[in-house]
Amino acid sequence: MTNVMKTQVGIIGAGPAGLLLAHLLQISGIDSIVIDGKTREDIEGVVKAGIIENPAVEVLVESGVTTPEQLAGVRHDGVEFHFDGHTHRFDFKSLINRSVWLYPQHETLIDLIAARVRAGSEPLFEHLAEDILDADTDHPRIVGKTVSGEPFEIQAQMVVGADGSGSIARKAVNGSQFAGFFREYPFAWYGILCEAPPSSEELIYSRAEEGFVLISTRTDKIQRMYFQCDPELDASTVSDAEIWEKLQRGVTGTTLKQGPIFRKDVLRFRSFVAEHLNKGNVFLCGDAAHTVPPTGAKGMNLAFSDVLWLNEALREFFTTGSRALIEKYEENALNRIWKAEHFSYWMTSMLHVAPDATEFDKHRQLGELYMLTESEYGNKLIAEGYTGWAYGASWK
Repeated sequence: MTNVMKTQVGIIGAGPAGLLLAHLLQISGIDSIVIDGKTREDIEGVVKAGIIENPAVEVLVESGVTTPEQLAGVRHDGVEFHFDGHTHRFDFKSLINRSVWLYPQHETLIDLIAARVRAGSEPLFEHLAEDILDADTDHPRIVGKTVSGEPFEIQAQMVVGADGSGSIARKAVNGSQFAGFFREYPFAWYGILCEAPPSSEELIYSRAEEGFVLISTRTDKIQRMYFQCDPELDASTVSDAEIWEKLQRGVTGTTLKQGPIFRKDVLRFRSFVAEHLNKGNVFLCGDAAHTVPPTGAKGMNLAFSDVLWLNEALREFFTTGSRALIEKYEENALNRIWKAEHFSYWMTSMLHVAPDATEFDKHRQLGELYMLTESEYGNKLIAEGYTGWAYGASWK
């Protein structure tokens, strides 16, 4: 027997986008069901990066997902750029009076899931969506199976695909998972997690002679660091000694604090924006709608922007019956999406050395970095983009 459930909004994906949307909808009295094929332990246990912009923090705090006290020790008021033997700090507070917060994605998910549990609407884990039926009607349906093979069906008025870069909802909206605009990059990041104290109080972005290096952090005991590599590189072929040597060469005037490396991986990335973000009563948001290179720290923040626009549109529909904001969802969301796509592409191209870069390309790249860092307006441009543009929609 198929387990049939009914709701106003069916949400595929218990990631940052899906969970925040369900949280905000419930505040407005709108019912939703969130499903995900993974277990709660899997979702909460995968350590992921997370720099949260100023506007995103305001939403998470004001809507009750987290508290200022929880975030008090993770505020970052700037970042450093290292290049050509020089170091430059972008002081966000003095430039534009804003900050970012080191709020890793898995910690965000833990807090968002806890908020759903407190509200009595825990996501349905181990429920794998297989298709969206009747997508062209006023009553789309999500069909799938639990991990034990039991079929289920969610009957909804609206369906939201917040199911990541492998989204099945993309097919319902665009006819294909791959319909859209994308750019591949000829490099990847070799990343490590290590047991060590932080090497820097703030993130270091380095354009080294061999390519990009990022010195990041997770906790006071666990650090995350990356260096540019070939996308086809086998992570197991690089020794610990080689890793530390590559990372250390990438920074200027900072001695990295080393420790046991317990994770090595190669992170491939690309830029992507889906051709359309909704069709009828089916919507895309978060990584289902777009992906960005991690260089600009925009992924989760951009998902939250989508959610605010979609929450506002659905709230208007269920309150008044008007589809005016639903019809404008794609246009409204794309404004910030393309700004973030550009910022992420810009940071990536400015700080990485392409495999086919000529000497002209390398000198021009350094000229761009000097032009930005030596200009008050250049400093403010980086600070504004990194800390995040104001959201166009309100969560309440």
